[in-house]
Amino acid sequence: MQLQIVEYPDKRLRQKSKEVKEFDENLHKLLDAMNPIMINTNGIGLAAIQVAHPIRALILNIPDEDGEQPPENLLEIINPVIIEAEGETVYQEGCLSVPQFYEDIKRHEKVKINYQDRDGNTKSLEADGLLAIAIQHEMDHLEGILFIDKLSYARRKKFEKEYKKLQKERKAKKSS
Repeated sequence: MQLQIVEYPDKRLRQKSKEVKEFDENLHKLLDAMNPIMINTNGIGLAAIQVAHPIRALILNIPDEDGEQPPENLLEIINPVIIEAEGETVYQEGCLSVPQFYEDIKRHEKVKINYQDRDGNTKSLEADGLLAIAIQHEMDHLEGILFIDKLSYARRKKFEKEYKKLQKERKAKKSS
């Protein structure tokens, strides 16, 4: 399965993802294809909508102390729901769909979620630190929300200007 990361300002990123009801071979193939894309683009999380599949599925693999992302640390999270959230933290986030842009974003410090695995089994997960941030970031994608939407009006305007400039530079490099 060939997948490509959908980049801002593509309108598909604004779609609300639909609940997964079929835990079948198609879902497994999608999840399996998402992991190498996430790893090869230096991501720690990827929502299905980011590869043009508007379903409530995401994967996460937080690097260990050595910066490695071993396959056994991969989390496949289907139909997640936050059931508890507490505290507040600020973390500099980036996004595979908004390349080369990073911004401080306010999130909950800890979250507890219920979700399903690739086979439809119900699971619970309590997370804090980077994992909690990544879960919230990827769950936002399922709602059609990007981290840049959380910026102040003034910062968002500055981002739009900077991002347009970056896109022009990238196009110029591709055409030369």
